[in-house]
Amino acid sequence: MYPDAITALHYKNPFQLLVAVILSAQCTDARVNVVTPELFKKFPTPESLAKLRPRTLEPYIHSCGFFRMKAKSIVGASREIVARFGGKVPRTMEELLSLPGVGRKTANVVLAVAYGQAAIAVDTHVFRVANRLGLVHANTPEKVEEQLMQVVPRKLWAHAHHWLIYHGRQVCHARKPRCAECSLVDLCPSARIFLRR
Repeated sequence: MYPDAITALHYKNPFQLLVAVILSAQCTDARVNVVTPELFKKFPTPESLAKLRPRTLEPYIHSCGFFRMKAKSIVGASREIVARFGGKVPRTMEELLSLPGVGRKTANVVLAVAYGQAAIAVDTHVFRVANRLGLVHANTPEKVEEQLMQVVPRKLWAHAHHWLIYHGRQVCHARKPRCAECSLVDLCPSARIFLRR
């Protein structure tokens, strides 16, 4: 259904992707893509952002919401990347998780999208759609990630979260899923519930 599904975030390198994913928390990818061109033009590298105080960054990212926390995370992560990783975004889960503002979802996006590693990022769409389709029966993002890794072939992990995200955005909406138009309706245990409403 979604053969060309890729991240909607615009970026040119792993560092820009990391910053964009941090900005995308509780914010749409479309809004992040409005903010990042000016941001990356002014501050293109970890070194340029590491020199800032978070307060200086806030006006550039204000419209993404939670801008104080995100500015602190981005500046903190930039400083760590410069100080500990020679200005390069690390390539392991453990190292990524050591950066301020980086949780499992952000780390998995960077590993899968920037570095082509086998990783499944669980955002709200993935969480919802995977549970509705019966691929998982989990109540935390970590458990959804674990269970998806058991049912999705490893070679497809980097693609699976994009497919689930696209399906969540296009068809399997949070409040009113379009089950009658869904190609997976015959396979989906949740469809019967929503079609009765």
